Amino acid sequence: MNQTALPLLFENTAGQLQADPAGFLRATWGPRRRTLAETQALFNQMLRCLQQHGWGRILINQLTMPPFSPTEQQWIAQHWLPRAVTEGGYRYGAVVVSPDVLVRLATAFVTTSVQGLPLTYRSFDTDAAATAWLAQQPA
Repeated sequence: MNQTALPLLFENTAGQLQADPAGFLRATWGPRRRTLAETQALFNQMLRCLQQHGWGRILINQLTMPPFSPTEQQWIAQHWLPRAVTEGGYRYGAVVVSPDVLVRLATAFVTTSVQGLPLTYRSFDTDAAATAWLAQQPA
């Protein structure tokens, strides 16, 4: 999929959000260092997009992102994820994982923190595989 042709919904130093015509949100993390506030702004926009569009699925591309800091991990797991599920209807996350082991470990902390929430994460090496799986999940 040519992601440059997709509508841009939000962008900051942390990354960008795009509307996929298949009915889900694309979150692409950028390669630059980011502040906690920039990370929170991107996640808060993700929640708004889920609410505004009635989406429950996100494709998260982490191929070039730096690892989440421990503070980011805690905030995402303890504050954002519960809100995204209860207020945004977030149900399925397809993560295109980074080759960087530190990114994978930081992401694993977040994705294993969903216990008790009706949320399913799957990891993929390619955008095409993540898109195919996400397309099979209920909208």
